[in-house]
Amino acid sequence: MAQYIEQRVGVFVDVSNLYYSARVMYSKKVNFKNILKEVVGDRKLVRAIAYVIKAENPEEQKFFDALEGMGYEVKSKELQIFYGGHKKGDWDVGIAMDTIRLAPKLDVVVLISGDGDYIPLVEYLKSIGQQTEVVAFGRSASGKLREAADSFVDLDKNIRKFLIPDRKSHGTI
Repeated sequence: MAQYIEQRVGVFVDVSNLYYSARVMYSKKVNFKNILKEVVGDRKLVRAIAYVIKAENPEEQKFFDALEGMGYEVKSKELQIFYGGHKKGDWDVGIAMDTIRLAPKLDVVVLISGDGDYIPLVEYLKSIGQQTEVVAFGRSASGKLREAADSFVDLDKNIRKFLIPDRKSHGTI
């Protein structure tokens, strides 16, 4: 047990993936604070990085500040708008590079995303001996990503803990 507590953990959060999963499936917001507490547990947190896309929404800076207040380092990039109106914003390569760079300083990489694009990253991390944990809403997570990781935490199993209840509905889910 003492060895478990001494594990150095890095947490890498694909905020958009979790945000849209919660919004589409539950019409709710994610409780990023409870997720961080859950995935770290009694282990030693080395870094927790939340990757966000700036969409020029006036409310988003308050959200980014709140993430920092919860203990996340926030990395942001602008939403790309292409000719014809197509929009794109993702952090797949950035998250992959950060996990690879930080892996030597960590015992466990916790990837918070259900995006199947991360399967090669998880496979690579495991090939270099890195313990990998994936955390996501199981109903929207890639089955192959779940299988690739050493362990999978399904946020669907405790939505009361990992989603923020609507004020209008008086906390009912």
